[in-house]
Order: sequence, then structure tokens, then C-alpha cells
Amino acid sequence: MLKSYFDKHLIEAGCDEAGRGCLAGPVYAASVILPKKYKNKWLDDSKKLTDKDRYDLRPEIETKAVAWAVGVVTNVEIDEINILKASFLAMHRAIDQLMHEPELLLIDGNRFTPYKTKPHHCIIQGDGKYLSIAAASILAKTYRDDFMKEAAKAHPHYGWEHNMGYPTKIHREAIRTHSTTHLHRMTFRLLPVQLEIELEIE
Repeated sequence: MLKSYFDKHLIEAGCDEAGRGCLAGPVYAASVILPKKYKNKWLDDSKKLTDKDRYDLRPEIETKAVAWAVGVVTNVEIDEINILKASFLAMHRAIDQLMHEPELLLIDGNRFTPYKTKPHHCIIQGDGKYLSIAAASILAKTYRDDFMKEAAKAHPHYGWEHNMGYPTKIHREAIRTHSTTHLHRMTFRLLPVQLEIELEIE
């Protein structure tokens, strides 16, 4: 079972993002404050869970959390500031919306842009170590998936309802055949070098 807290004396908010490696769509982040005594043996890193498990856990997290929020940074903003800064900005936007003020931030990963004067700890693979970060990973993932599934209805060629904007073969072949959409991240390598060469030859 994951740990309930890093410091039992402080109000902690776990933070994580989803969609950093995608070719299209926004990057989402969530911030979650859980009760110190909260336990849930099913709660884990969102990547280790099935899609059904993630969606089953989302209302549990939202109901039991002391506070939670989701932040979004668009693909246009990603292209303007780069994906790393965008991921941190999405976390900042999530923290901004929390109904309770945290005293400590637990960040999944090894880097973070400080949020105001709040102390923070960067924890590598934190979503598999602390409940609050795992909860944030689930909210960020499911809310982003909701966005991409809806976007897929308007842009059916790219398989977003399945790949969520990640660089699968189907997604890249669709870019090659149908070009890009307003949701694609234009500063990313959307096509492998070989497909770019083939496109230039044609």
C-alpha cells in the first residue's frame, strides 16, 4: 500500500501531470489533498491501473479528498513555452484552484518550478509511492482522456479515442495522410524522419 503522507504535521498536496509525451492536445495536471488517515489499497500510479479502475477511483478520490483541482495548459501554450514548463504551469494552475491551502507540495518527478513560496519535494516515481500523488495522477489522466475522446469526434482519423494523442502508428499515419489539426503540438516531431522524407518526395 502507498504511503499516506510525507510529513504528518503538514497539509500536503500531491501533484502529477498527464499527456507530456503526446503529439496533440493539452497537458493536464491535478493536485490532491487527502486526509492524513486515508487508506485505499486499490489506489496506485494511474499507469498501473486499467481504464475502468481509473474511472472507478475518480469519484472516490473526489469525494474523499479534502481538496482537489485540475489544471490545463493548451497545445498552443505548450508550443510557446515548451512542454516541461507547460507541465509545471499546469500543476501551478491546479494548485491555484485548491479550496484548501497546502503547506507542502509533493511533486511527481525530479524537477519543478517553485510555486510561490510553498516548500516542495520532488519524488521520482512518486505516483507509485504516495497516495496523494497517485490520486493526482488518476485525475489528470482521466480528465485528459475525457478531453481527447471528445476531440476524437471532431477529428476521427487520428484514433485519439484510443491513443489519447500519443505517437502511435495510426496517429502518425493519419498526420501524414490528413495533415495536422489545431490541436497538434507543432514544436514536436510529429512524424519520424523516414515519413518526413517520404512526404517531401511525394
